[in-house]
Amino acid sequence: MVREVAAALREEAESVNERRMLVLTGSRETCLDAADAALSAADVPRDDATHLGTVGRLDCERLRPRDSGDLLGTTRTAVVYDAHDECRPNALGRIAGAVDGGGLLLLLAPHLDDWPRVREDFDESLAVPPFSLADVTGHFRRRLVDTLRAHPGISIYDADAQSLERDGRTRPAPRIRPPPPEPPADHDFPERAYNACRTQDQADAVRALEALREPDAAVVVEADRGRGKSSAAGIAAACLADEGLDVLVTAPRKRSADELFERADELGCDSLRFEKPPVAADLPDDPDVVFVDEAAALPVRLLESFLDADHVAFTTTVHGYEGAGRGFDVRFRDRLADSDLDVAEARLSDPIRYAAGDPVEVWAFRALLLDARPPVDPLVADATPEDATYDALTSEDLLADETLLREAFGLLVYAHYRTEPNDLARLLDAPNLRLRALRHDGHVVSVALLAREGGLDSETREEMYAGGRILGNMIPDVLTSQLRDADAAVPVGWRVMRIATHHAARSRGFGSHLLGEIRREIAGDLDWFGVGYGATPELVSFWDENGFDTVHVSTTRNDMSGEYSAIMLDPLSEAGEAVHDHHAEWFADRIPDVLGDALDDLDADVARACLAAADAPPALSLTDHRWRVVVGASYGPGLYAADPAPFRALAAHHLTGPHPDLLTDREERLLVRKLLQTEDWDAVADALDYHSTGQCMRALGSALEPLVDEYGTPAAHEEARRYD
Repeated sequence: MVREVAAALREEAESVNERRMLVLTGSRETCLDAADAALSAADVPRDDATHLGTVGRLDCERLRPRDSGDLLGTTRTAVVYDAHDECRPNALGRIAGAVDGGGLLLLLAPHLDDWPRVREDFDESLAVPPFSLADVTGHFRRRLVDTLRAHPGISIYDADAQSLERDGRTRPAPRIRPPPPEPPADHDFPERAYNACRTQDQADAVRALEALREPDAAVVVEADRGRGKSSAAGIAAACLADEGLDVLVTAPRKRSADELFERADELGCDSLRFEKPPVAADLPDDPDVVFVDEAAALPVRLLESFLDADHVAFTTTVHGYEGAGRGFDVRFRDRLADSDLDVAEARLSDPIRYAAGDPVEVWAFRALLLDARPPVDPLVADATPEDATYDALTSEDLLADETLLREAFGLLVYAHYRTEPNDLARLLDAPNLRLRALRHDGHVVSVALLAREGGLDSETREEMYAGGRILGNMIPDVLTSQLRDADAAVPVGWRVMRIATHHAARSRGFGSHLLGEIRREIAGDLDWFGVGYGATPELVSFWDENGFDTVHVSTTRNDMSGEYSAIMLDPLSEAGEAVHDHHAEWFADRIPDVLGDALDDLDADVARACLAAADAPPALSLTDHRWRVVVGASYGPGLYAADPAPFRALAAHHLTGPHPDLLTDREERLLVRKLLQTEDWDAVADALDYHSTGQCMRALGSALEPLVDEYGTPAAHEEARRYD
């Protein structure tokens, strides 16, 4: 029977240029046999099929599920996903987009009624210490099964019983294929560029990208996956390069831009260059044009750097298969509009690989919540923190209420530059995660995703101390393995993984109110409240104002965002105080030396914010002689270079923790860059816009005077009076 089912599905799919899905359930062996028969009956060329699985019994290309990213940018007549060993949500999203129109997606799984109770490899990644595999819920697969049984275009066949549970065919009316695209009446790119387009949408996008030939131009090309936006960018990039322009391409990963490069290569262009986002953001070698592919998967701070380019294009996925945070739409769009660039836009709606309304795409969007959104603006426009309800949302609550799930997950997607289908499974299944929200009239206004960390047994702590990778315990791991605190994983805390407030209700105190409610809930039960994130001045100040203190700044940049990460703690118990005080004091003590070494390129304002949030100023114990050296360089003719150590100690003492408002922002940046990061005078003068190196040196002396007055000993004050 499976042969007849597969042949009928393929015939229907080809008739309307859509895809169909065949779910084969039962043991792995019978499912593989059925899949082999289905591929043959559906007349699928074996060299145009891919088997995603750990056991290779099908006569076609095979990839492991964790290598599903290799399918990005490719199209296949059929993809077979054997999910018996692991059901990886990211893999589901990727393979759903890889199947071409007229093709089949085959999903092999245990019997659907049993599948939510099966525990497999992906579940093991969710069972982070101290939890076990038995604590993982299986809610994601329960919801997945419900969508498979509800959506059109999905057949379900029991391979063990050789019976059809669900036909799944839609029996559509015949459809006329759209005509080929036509070049615009007037265009600057050559005709062959438009002949390479596959839809009218794509041709219109290429026409919009012609604006990059003019100075101070930006173009935004927006589409769902599979609409050809990267291809349009590749065609335009090739044309610009043919005109002699230097074209730089960047994307979250090199493979993300493969389609762009392939289309450029098809037009005979091989001169495009690629750089990772943090490198590209510095506009190396001053490129003429920059293409930022999959821009929505980059943090807003990094996107802002590209506004310094003379010509820049952003291609962005609206509903991403592997994470397309809506920070681009919600926050970056305003900053782009406020820039000096002339902005043009193009939106691609027509799918290229399959017809619009394809049932497999519709299923994937719902099953993986690729189109999840927060509540519409009017529902929360009048919300205030005081009127909001604080709720502990369990995975059972989310599973039972689709609207609640879509609002909460949609808010996390909008707020973070990278939220992917795996995160949906973690939210529903992972035993270490908690979700807390503020709701207005039942609608989610602000949400925090929290991870329980610590409370580890001695064996696990020893493994962590020895450098073993212990999942799901980020803060204890850093304090233990990097900062060599063998007991840091004993206390238990909650780490804020993500916090988000609806864009229509921002700047009203929702985030702070939510943190306060969480703190009240856990005080007395947990030892600490913590957070780790890519540090920016604004974010550090937000967490500082909400009672969190800096205990660590990473010494390497995040590959994606280019930011250094900060870890901050808010102690809740004596055990938490012990961990907090030890690491806060040690951070304040060591950070001056780290700024002069591994963090010598840390942004001065980030450094100032992290130092101010340390709340543990190092002791200042200078000898009378060293005070005379400092006073001499500030009030008199002395030289900083004669003995930099006391100057560094004074700057660190002032900047770390609460300090009087003695200096301007510019003067504090001067302390950071010259005294702590030990930049040369010319570089500091240039960075801080001093007219000359001499003026910069005199400015440092002036900045030191109020510090001597505030922190100096009687001997220091007596020395200063000599210059009155």
